Parts: sequence; C-alpha cells; structure tokens
Amino acid sequence: MAQRVCIIGGGVIGLASAYALVRAGMDVTVIEARESLASETSFANGGQLSYRYVAPLADKGVPLQAIGWLLRGDSPLKLRPRLDPAQWRWMAAFLGACRTSVNKRNAGHLLRLASLSQNTLQQWRDEDRLDGFDWQRNGKLVTFRSHHTFAHARDKVFDRLQQQVLSAADCTRLEPTLGAARFVGGIYTPNEEVADCHGFCQQLAARLQASGRCTFLLGRKVTGIRHAHGAVQAIELAGEVMPVEHLVLAAGVRSPELALPGMALPLYPLKGYSLSVPIGAQHRAPAISITDYDRKVVYARIGMQLRVAAMVDIVGFDTRLEPKRLALIKRQACETFPLAGDYAQATEWAGMRPATPSGVPLIGASVYRNLWLNLGHGALGFTLACGSGQVLAELIGQHTTSIDMQGLAPRAA
Repeated sequence: MAQRVCIIGGGVIGLASAYALVRAGMDVTVIEARESLASETSFANGGQLSYRYVAPLADKGVPLQAIGWLLRGDSPLKLRPRLDPAQWRWMAAFLGACRTSVNKRNAGHLLRLASLSQNTLQQWRDEDRLDGFDWQRNGKLVTFRSHHTFAHARDKVFDRLQQQVLSAADCTRLEPTLGAARFVGGIYTPNEEVADCHGFCQQLAARLQASGRCTFLLGRKVTGIRHAHGAVQAIELAGEVMPVEHLVLAAGVRSPELALPGMALPLYPLKGYSLSVPIGAQHRAPAISITDYDRKVVYARIGMQLRVAAMVDIVGFDTRLEPKRLALIKRQACETFPLAGDYAQATEWAGMRPATPSGVPLIGASVYRNLWLNLGHGALGFTLACGSGQVLAELIGQHTTSIDMQGLAPRAA
C-alpha cells in the first residue's frame, strides 16, 4: 500500500515536493490556505534559476556594508525595527553567521543542493516532458559598477570552466543592450537558466491532478497540528480534523505559526519587489539574465516580459506595495535598459521570502518522527525547489539521499 503524505503549502516548494513524492509512488494531499496555488512568494519572483550563485547573504563585511546602505536613499536594503522578538533573534543569528568560514561552509551546502536541483529539473523535463513555463538556458551575467566589488568577486571565482571573467567591453559584446550602462566588468556563467515560477507551479499542479495520486484542498487554512508520543496524528482545518500518516510543513513564512514544541524554525520574511515589463517588437531587452551586483537588481527575460526584481526589506510581514521602493526599481531599470520594454505598463508585485539567518533551508525530519520540513529557502526557492523535493521524497521513502544532507537537516530547538 502506498504511503500517504499531506503537505501544508501550495507554493513552489510544496508543489515540487508533491511532484517528487508522486513520482516515487506515494499518494499526496496538498493543503493551501489561499484559493489558488503559488499566489504568494512563488507568483512573480525574479525568475532566475541561479544554480552557481548561491552564496548566503550572511558574510564577512555585510553588517558594515548594510550600515552604509541604510544611510542611502537608494539602498537595496531597508530595515524597520519592530517590537518583535522574532525579528531581533533573527538579526542576532544573522550577524553571528557573518563570518567568512561560516559563509563558505553554508555556500557549499547550497551549491550541493543547487546542483541536484538543476539535474532534477532536467530529469523531469526529459523523462516527463515537463514544459510550458518559459524555461530557457540562456546564461547569467553578474555585472559590477565598482572596481572594488569586481575585484572581490573575481578573486572568488574558483571554476574558470564554469565561469568567465569579462571586461566591460566583453560584457557589451556578449549582451549588446548593456551599452548604455556603466559597468566595469562581469562574471558570466553560461549554464544558468530562467523560467516562470508561477507557470512552473501551474504545470506541476496539472501533472499532479492528472496523476490521480494527488488531491488539492484550496482555501483551507491549517489551524493546528495534533501530536502525541513523538508523532503527528492529525491536522485541524477550521473545525475539521484530518488524520495524517506523514506531514510535510512547506508553508514558507507562515510555517512558524504551526511549529510544535521542540521545533526550531528560525524564519523571518525578507520582502522583495518585482516588475513584469511587457516586451514588444520595438523593444530591446537583454537576451541573457543580468544581475546588477552593486544595486542588487536582477533582470530575467521570461517569454515576452522582462522580470525586474530587487530589494531586501526587513519590515515584518507586510505585503503592501511601497510606491517609493517600486519607483526606485523602475528608475534603475530604465537607466540600465532604457529600451527593454514598456515600463509604463509594468505589473508591480511584492512577496515575502522565507529566510533562515544562515541562508540554508531546513529539509528533512523534525523531532516528530512523521513530521517533515521543507522551508527557509529565502530568495532561492525556485532554484532549490526540485532538489529539495527530490531529497524529501527519498527521506520519506527511506532511501539513500542523492546528496549528503549535512548542514541541511533541521535542528531541534
């Protein structure tokens, strides 16, 4: 008899987990509090599948750099201190992770998972003919406006076969639309990818529905988890009690609301913004993905739109669109790629990235023997989703995992 798994969360992490579990022969129920799938953090993110640029935000020098950012009117970082112990605990842990040795170790964990994620998505595309989400392998160019930051990044390139260090002229030859921008150089990785995260989620949902092994419960908020003797027994859904065999918590920034005693879920929402800019025949949008390193803005062509994403706002759970922040992104995008699209018709969006202080997600068994975690992916949710779902399915199925899970397994409180 097939194992039965209930997943709380219908974003890209929950859906990728469901897809991997169904592929492994299990029966799955996905519960989503909203009326539609992938309608929060997974809806309009940056679109870059950046498998080799996975270094955590926490690093040596970041606290001092952040102070400088906070003093600028055009800062990519915004901090609004709140009377919220969770915010202060998260920031204290983040500062503790801002060490070179810690960053290097955590980057290694992320790189291992990212490589698996790229291979897993390729497998799903090849074996299952999964498509319809504007996927393309167009490469990624990280550009630098400062000689100092360029030199620092150049020194950290360890694989010259995978990454190419380019001069400003080289960057323009590679991507002619960069001609008007003031960059001093860049680092190009040919094998990076882009796709529409929301479209990807819709394709996964359609395949899951067609499998006959997945049930979706939409508009159903989980209000509690019942447990006894070290195991989860059931979930509460507004008056209804649903027994569970295995339970996966993949509810992003809302996951701490459901944490049980003994579980450490050090998540905090990092707010980001995006613009989806229509591209017409008369426009000249970049063909490859671009990351403006010094401004912390990413550009990805997804079908006939340019996705522009930026900002890290530590302001609590606040999904409101802030006009000043969006205006700054639009101004910077217009300066960098003035002919890329119809900025006047851009669709604005804001989302809450569920981040751990270390930047490393929590994937695997909790202190409850049938409660599993898959959360805390921060800005790398789309990049890491397929690999995270794959190892979760292997763990629940009691198989040897495709990668070493050191550094990725959840910690007890």
